[in-house]
Amino acid sequence: MPQIFFFAIIFILVADFGLERFLAYLNIKHSKNSLPPILSDIYDADKYAKQQEYFRTNASFGLITGSFSFLIIILMYSLGGFGWLDGLLQTHINNDIFRSLAFFAIIFIANDILNIPFQLYDTFVIEQKFGFNKITPKIFIFDKLKGFALTVIIGGGLLYLIIWIYSLTPNFFWLLAWSLVTVFGLFMSLFYSELIVPLFNKQTPLPEGELRTAIEEFAGKVHFKLKNIFVIDGSKRSTKANAYFTGFGPKKRIVLYDTLMDKMTTDEIVSVLAHEIGHYKHKHTIKNIIISLPTSLLLFYLLGLLLNSDSLAIALGGHSANFHLNVLGFGILYSPFSLVLDLFSNRLSRKYEYQADHFAASYGFGNQLVSGLKKLSATSLSNLMPHPVYVFFHYSHPTLYQRIKNIIKESQTPKGWGVKN
Repeated sequence: MPQIFFFAIIFILVADFGLERFLAYLNIKHSKNSLPPILSDIYDADKYAKQQEYFRTNASFGLITGSFSFLIIILMYSLGGFGWLDGLLQTHINNDIFRSLAFFAIIFIANDILNIPFQLYDTFVIEQKFGFNKITPKIFIFDKLKGFALTVIIGGGLLYLIIWIYSLTPNFFWLLAWSLVTVFGLFMSLFYSELIVPLFNKQTPLPEGELRTAIEEFAGKVHFKLKNIFVIDGSKRSTKANAYFTGFGPKKRIVLYDTLMDKMTTDEIVSVLAHEIGHYKHKHTIKNIIISLPTSLLLFYLLGLLLNSDSLAIALGGHSANFHLNVLGFGILYSPFSLVLDLFSNRLSRKYEYQADHFAASYGFGNQLVSGLKKLSATSLSNLMPHPVYVFFHYSHPTLYQRIKNIIKESQTPKGWGVKN
């Protein structure tokens, strides 16, 4: 049985790496195709050449980083490195909970240290070369330290509670751990912008003026109660623009990146927010939460079945079942199921994006949304010609070409198509 687990883990790791390399190859090859007419005005010749260089630079860098990570992980699994670490910790830490915490902490720190050179190169060489990076060495260091502190406090605390639950009641671990993670996820969806974002970025209320008036007028028109409109200092780290909607109920808020406000007209920004409000009107956030509950419950149930498997621990080089080794092995064995669920999730997410686009278009913002999306793509040097298979596996949004075609179609639909209550 340990051999079956071992070969299954190695096969899954190799198959996943092979699949990702194949998808990357298809995507790179497809990016050379000619742009359709409705996208031809996004880049001029020089800008398009720069976009192609940026895309290929990132693709090549992704191949290097992916291959490096694959090599490290395959060596750790095939040579029993995780089992060796478990044995080392057993000689120094008697408490099962603290031993598991130490195990995951060492892996996290080692992985972070190994990835720092790649992060530095990506930020200060690639992003700098193409004019995106605004991060200073000081900000980079402080971001790392704050991220590490959050991982220790929040991630470590949550992991401690999960392991503690398992030590108390292995038979009902799956149900109690799922309940804990669900409550934590709901809490973070409500308070993330208030508790976590301010540690990294400054959020200020959108001041009175033309833009705020236009946003509030549209929100009132579609019966969307909105008080919280914030501007975030995204220019502190990058020139890329963005906007997002977060929370629900009284905690919902719209966040605009200052870089977005510099690049778009008032109507274009309102069109982007109309899209975000469309998500709310169609209850996409609530639907995603409802869908995620049974899938995460299944994950914890299956994990509960394998946590006491000696064979799984032995396959990783251990001697008997323990929480950390079995969780590590389960994570790989579950990944094919996770892939299938991700495909379903991405497909559903793309459908939701169409619905949100349709909502904005139905209120007369189709043209503005198209021009806004084009500006977002141009300023971030987005790949406009991703391979359909790559999109199927990895894209949570339809391609820009697909979105524009559908927006143009919906712009011809009489006003009132969108949800209004």
